[in-house]
Amino acid sequence: MYNEALIQSITNKVIQVLAENNKVSVPVGISNRHIHISEADLHTLFGEGYKLTKYSDLKQPGQFASNELVTLRGPRGSVERVRILGPVRAETQIELSVSDGFKLGVPTPIRESGKIDGTPGIEIVGPRGRVVKDNGVIAALRHIHMPKNIADKYQLEDKSFVDVQVDGVRKATLSQVLLRVSEKFELEMHLDMDEANAVCLKNGDIVTINKDNL
Repeated sequence: MYNEALIQSITNKVIQVLAENNKVSVPVGISNRHIHISEADLHTLFGEGYKLTKYSDLKQPGQFASNELVTLRGPRGSVERVRILGPVRAETQIELSVSDGFKLGVPTPIRESGKIDGTPGIEIVGPRGRVVKDNGVIAALRHIHMPKNIADKYQLEDKSFVDVQVDGVRKATLSQVLLRVSEKFELEMHLDMDEANAVCLKNGDIVTINKDNL
């Protein structure tokens, strides 16, 4: 003889564990407009030999929000108090939301960070000078920073795309979310303000990658 109720209970628990193993929980980080700056542009804007000063650490190791703020000027308007993120980079990159682009009169193509060839430019104004960039303006492609050990555990690959489930009052599935895998990363999904507001997400909220959709 067998206990049908016990077997059903065990079966349900196994199904629950399998379902949980097929989902990867990811904390959310909302990216407001910001700039990654080259050393040459930093010196033009703030003075020769100037160094960024830290305002606060970001979740990704070695990354920080600086105290330094600049103004962006476009054909239609300007946006003040745009924060520079450190450390300095090889090229200047201006990350806006699509709404910011409308205000400034600058198109904001959706691009992976670092891929700025053929993107629009903008004027950047600092306390000691100004820089007119020929390119560098993007709306960052939504993406997930993932440590390699977690990617390996769930058989997820760098530069692949996943669907992410958002629960809550504006429940939604966000498709085409880029995975960026590295031993140097902390687990975090990055969205811009437009995307976060559209689905009522805030910093620290949890979303899930459902492997069944891969």
